[in-house]
Amino acid sequence: MSADFRTAEKFLQAEGRLLERRLFGVLFRDEAPQGVVEVLRGYRNADGGFGHGLEPDKRCPASLPVDVEVAFQALAAIGSPELLGPACDFLSSVSKNGAVPLAFPVIEDHPRAAHWTDWTYEPGVNPTAGLAGLLYRLGFEHPWRDAATAYLWETIESENLPDETHGLNEVLTFLAYVPDRARANRAAPAVVARLTASPLFQAMPKPGEYGLTPLAVAPLADSPWRALFDDSQLDAHLNQLAAAQQQDGGWPIPWEPPSQASLLEWRGIVTLQALRTLTSYGRITPTAHGMA
Repeated sequence: MSADFRTAEKFLQAEGRLLERRLFGVLFRDEAPQGVVEVLRGYRNADGGFGHGLEPDKRCPASLPVDVEVAFQALAAIGSPELLGPACDFLSSVSKNGAVPLAFPVIEDHPRAAHWTDWTYEPGVNPTAGLAGLLYRLGFEHPWRDAATAYLWETIESENLPDETHGLNEVLTFLAYVPDRARANRAAPAVVARLTASPLFQAMPKPGEYGLTPLAVAPLADSPWRALFDDSQLDAHLNQLAAAQQQDGGWPIPWEPPSQASLLEWRGIVTLQALRTLTSYGRITPTAHGMA
């Protein structure tokens, strides 16, 4: 089954938040990247960080490292270094030996998904590795990036990595873009082995179940870790991804967000990512603007 690009675009236009609509415009309609930057400004706080539910599973206005990571992901998608400096200053202010947590107890004063509890308050590779990796991808230097890198190498090379699937995937983001390629390539096999052995990793599709798949590790055809998976694995997951498109044009999510607004925001996020993945792997062809 193939997915339909135009109905996905209509879903984003009808239900997606402004950030995903502007990202869609940059990625598929040759629109100026500055529109994405201006949307992200609306999620910024005076401390330079990002909040206000930029990651939709918690509706907290305060700056949180996980929201900073979502901002970095958007900026990496358009190749823009804007807003990074103050955000890194914020990360420095909340880090412990270079590591930052996903969130802080302030989220408890606001609606949030059930899985956002005290485990998210501990500094660790999730999200530190993803944040540092995105800064390397964007070529942005900052003292916090250096401190995070030192923490990450010590953690990775001491084999003190967590078994948590998302954290291991974050480490692969760091290893994909850190400049010391020889060191990264030496470290990657152990991280990959632990990731693929995780109960949440789906080597083959498990429709409707929550978990990470090879397409989370290699979301684009030119992803650094695509070669970790054989074509039959990738084809199976690409087939499942295409088949998962809903009648309204969007993609579903397999977890319970804290509100209907959060649900639609997440569906916009995963719909845009599905389009990026399927077009990158040649499974869907973008239609011209306005085509039926």
